[in-house]
Amino acid sequence: MRADFWILQTFNGLSYGALLFLLASGLSLIFGVMRVVNMAHGSYFLLGGYIGLTVVLRTRSFVMAMVAGTVAIALVGIGMERLFLRRLRGQELGQVLMTVGFSLIFQDLALLIWGGDPYNLPVPAVLGGALRLGGMVFPIYRFFIMGVAVAVGLGLWLLLDRTRMGAMIRAAVDDGEMAEGVGINVPRISLVVFGLGAALAALGGVVGAGFLGVYPGADSEVLPYAFVVVIVGGLGSLPGAMVGSLVVGLLDNFGKALFPELAYFTLFAPMAVILALRPTGLFGRA
Repeated sequence: MRADFWILQTFNGLSYGALLFLLASGLSLIFGVMRVVNMAHGSYFLLGGYIGLTVVLRTRSFVMAMVAGTVAIALVGIGMERLFLRRLRGQELGQVLMTVGFSLIFQDLALLIWGGDPYNLPVPAVLGGALRLGGMVFPIYRFFIMGVAVAVGLGLWLLLDRTRMGAMIRAAVDDGEMAEGVGINVPRISLVVFGLGAALAALGGVVGAGFLGVYPGADSEVLPYAFVVVIVGGLGSLPGAMVGSLVVGLLDNFGKALFPELAYFTLFAPMAVILALRPTGLFGRA
């Protein structure tokens, strides 16, 4: 095969991995702090895309769509944690079932409000073209996705490594009981992290709707990929979410391009090998 093929597939895999990072970084933080398997996380992605679509159609502003989708779903996540999940603190199975219930409710609400048709979110003209480099054509919008992921990753790194709030989040991830013992308000940290995780998923939904589209079932399609990223990278690890997203994005893209009939094997077989060698993931700690 020509070098063009490998370069283009690598570019596509990296851009898809960047989108997965937006979705999985919040899930990893929630997993790390609260030990909650949030089955509604894919719904945040879906609802963020739908809200972004509605705002774009009404205002013609893509930036406003990103802000509105992110803020609205962050408030939904905060409400879920404060009013429902906190009542089941320590009951992991009950929390999982609660989030499953919310995911079903969100699916029905989305179907009721936006119907069953697929939509493409209009993107600004400046992001809709293509960039020609060395005889190859690269969609500008995929560069935009990677830029958003880099900005979000940098922001999360500054938050977690350079602020007092970040230190408290890391302490809660390492040992919640010990963190409470030294005076850290873990329930408040959990509320902030849950809202932040929901916001990141919604941002991924708005951005992803620009090239994947938004449609019923998108939540259940992306959620397994987010879990694979979190498991491969390690619970509660931002570097793990970054590396895991790139690994999953590249494996998924090359698997579909080279062995389309074995796409799931090429994605999940390396994951099984990684977990066999490192059960806590690449950057996880026992």
